[in-house]
Amino acid sequence: MTRPEPAIAHESSDGAGESIAIRARGLTKRFADLVAVDHVDLTVPTAHVYGFLGPNGSGKSTTIRMLCGLLTPSEGEIEVLGLRIPEQADALRLRIGYMTQKFSLFEDLTVRENLDFLAAVQGLDKPQARRRIDELIEQYHFADRQKQLAGTLSGGQKQRLALAGAVIHEPELLFLDEPTSAVDPESRRDFWEKLFDLADAGTTLLVSTHYMDEAERCHRIAILDRGALVADGTPDELTSALAGRTVSVLAQQPRRAQQTLVGLPGVLSVAQIGNSLRVLTTADGDAGARIHAALRQAGLQAEVAASQPNLEDVFVSATRGREPDREAA
Repeated sequence: MTRPEPAIAHESSDGAGESIAIRARGLTKRFADLVAVDHVDLTVPTAHVYGFLGPNGSGKSTTIRMLCGLLTPSEGEIEVLGLRIPEQADALRLRIGYMTQKFSLFEDLTVRENLDFLAAVQGLDKPQARRRIDELIEQYHFADRQKQLAGTLSGGQKQRLALAGAVIHEPELLFLDEPTSAVDPESRRDFWEKLFDLADAGTTLLVSTHYMDEAERCHRIAILDRGALVADGTPDELTSALAGRTVSVLAQQPRRAQQTLVGLPGVLSVAQIGNSLRVLTTADGDAGARIHAALRQAGLQAEVAASQPNLEDVFVSATRGREPDREAA
């Protein structure tokens, strides 16, 4: 199958002075006959929050593992923080942090004991470790929970502890793989504030997610679909590329209106949002007029108006029409 071109592809502008933390070209991973990651090109600027958006099975985790040096690519070239990967993966591990969606610390150790252990693993001497742990205890709001067993923390507290552990050695680059999949919305908001604090301090963050609202927070986004890169750009760039292609339909009978519009030439998707419909169209012709005419012909009263594109529209547009010929890891 021919791979689709990304909706927006940007070459590195390091020649103009922008520092690059991650550069991958032609990154591919095969497991026997399964192509989990398919010739992906990535350029991640330093001190940015770079989002990987895609459904489960899109290849996000596999890509991250290759960028970390945990998994050897089948093809392609990787440079992370100026190091060749996987050849210099051992040197890279001293300069990066990694946080997965599953809480991976010791539940039968206290908050402080977990951080003490991680500080020792990262080679911090005792005075340095004590200073750094005291700093993290305060910064991540564990002052009154230092002696609490990690297994008794709430989901949001476990998430904060895992993040504190991942940055205990002050890494230059932090990989986060679906880090907020099991926490409540308030904890997610607080977590993202912590991520932007890290970026402001100069840390580069690569965050995989399948939440659209989280992707909108990122400085840049890459959308993966079954292992292929199908869009890459800032949220504004990606949504601006769909200008004029999204329509709002307010109908008295939204379910009938949806059934009328699904399959209409030029209509890519129809989603009901409350009592209204959100319609994504192709770029050919006056979609609003054709939608209005189809509804009128079906005997349905409706108000049809242009609406602003969002990242969900970008995702649908970027992934539409791809044959489900394989599942990625």
